[in-house]
Amino acid sequence: MEYRPLGNTGLTVSVAGLGCGGNSRLGLGRGASFDDCVAVVRTAVDLGVNFLDTAEAYGTEEIVGAAARFYDRNKLVISTKAIFKAGDATESVARRVDAGLKRLGLDYVDIFHFHAVNPAAYEYHRDVLAPALTRLKEQGKVRHIGITETSPNDPDQRMLAQAIQEAPWEVTMLAYSLMNQGARHRIFPVTRRRGIGTLLMFVVRNIFSNAAYRRDVFAELVEQGHLDPSILSDGDPLGFLVSEGAAESITDAAYRYARHEQGVDVVLFGTGNKAHVKDNVDSILRPSLAPPIVERLHALFGHLSGVGLDRPGPVKK
Repeated sequence: MEYRPLGNTGLTVSVAGLGCGGNSRLGLGRGASFDDCVAVVRTAVDLGVNFLDTAEAYGTEEIVGAAARFYDRNKLVISTKAIFKAGDATESVARRVDAGLKRLGLDYVDIFHFHAVNPAAYEYHRDVLAPALTRLKEQGKVRHIGITETSPNDPDQRMLAQAIQEAPWEVTMLAYSLMNQGARHRIFPVTRRRGIGTLLMFVVRNIFSNAAYRRDVFAELVEQGHLDPSILSDGDPLGFLVSEGAAESITDAAYRYARHEQGVDVVLFGTGNKAHVKDNVDSILRPSLAPPIVERLHALFGHLSGVGLDRPGPVKK
């Protein structure tokens, strides 16, 4: 495993982080037992993953907490989140943090994020709710304060572009992939300059793992005038990533593209299958794609916004 600083937090994190989402990510709701899900988390940690991300909305805090008890707590970086809305009482922040800590079975969490903050609610989070989170940091219940975007609802990253210029945010979670490159220009230059830690989500979604769905998405982008029709002439529009020897699979290329972008600290992956954990970690640890391939990806898709931000799980036709 490779490790790096998480912005200016003082935390050292694995470049591969386990995103412990519910349902499709850790197998909940698909016949997997609690112990099976704990085993997925432990498999990742045993491979050197020290960054574990969960959330109240995912329903997996208990799983992460149970897995964490097998290890030295000081060697793990645990992140959780809760969704608030404009108008929520300030007192609810402490209550929700305490509830999350109880589910995790921890005295403190390394990062607590305001989860999926939309642009309209951002100022309320900053001005009204964040001071309560700062007090919890002073009490030692939260080590660092984070904020995550609601990527499908804010594909142009309007909320995050403002948040990364302001206090008190120390860490942010955002969408970035080879089909959704906007953060390369509008987010990473600022987070690097200000020392804000970055956690990447939506790095791999159905557009990379489902060939039929990928063809449909590209056909729609051509129809809308976002891509030249010639991109459909050679079959799979992303097939060159494999046929030209750039990567073992399109998913492998997607992980490697994101992992080696300047300004990226942690690439999050999720799976409910222990065998897939190593596959994902291996991809994230492979070298960068060759510069001509990266330049081609930038030229082809760098202008797109919000592509590939589908929710994890089966594609609904």
